[in-house]
Amino acid sequence: MMDQSSSRIRVLLADDHVVVRAGIRKFLEQSSDIQVIAEASNGQEACELLKQDMTDVIVLDIQMPLMSGIEVTRWIRAKHIAVGILILTAYDDEPYVQAVLQAGANGYVLKTAEPQEIIDGVRDVFHGKSVLDATLTQKLIAKLSEQPETRVIDPLTDRELQIVALTAKGYTNKAIGAQLSISDRTVQNHLANVFQKLNAESRTEAVMRAVSLGLISVHSAEIN
Repeated sequence: MMDQSSSRIRVLLADDHVVVRAGIRKFLEQSSDIQVIAEASNGQEACELLKQDMTDVIVLDIQMPLMSGIEVTRWIRAKHIAVGILILTAYDDEPYVQAVLQAGANGYVLKTAEPQEIIDGVRDVFHGKSVLDATLTQKLIAKLSEQPETRVIDPLTDRELQIVALTAKGYTNKAIGAQLSISDRTVQNHLANVFQKLNAESRTEAVMRAVSLGLISVHSAEIN
């Protein structure tokens, strides 16, 4: 279970390639605040290890035997396990990104990223922030800008725009509520309205649509 009072962030690595796991483990553990407590070579093994309730953040590949990273993410959220999920993969295709974020992952970083970006991604996910590789952010923005449907059903209110901007910066509902002096339930209700108005199915898609429509700046959308 995530425990931000703990001195080190406890990480579970899940990837079916031994060499990849060894490399990730090596540079993660160079950080004094991160400890890799276990490794899994397939999705099913990752789920079994998560049942031990010792993990703060799982660093998860998408393509794995027995259960994919998307299936593991859905299983985690269905079981209400309090763990941060950082997807670390070679796949930069939009369907993968959308599927895993909609499943409930907190972040998506490419294996081509610099080690420090991955380390920062683990830290950000642990602290409740959203993480999206900068390359993927720009790719999604470009993809959405190509779509013929760029119309907002109803204009966003000033409060909804504030919430979208804070969402783009990676704040959780609770953190947004604290910033705006409203409850996280109220934030959730506002986001539901935003999703409907922007025809979005996830926080990330809402942010990207808001950028493509010029409602918030590209700088605000750099949520990693």
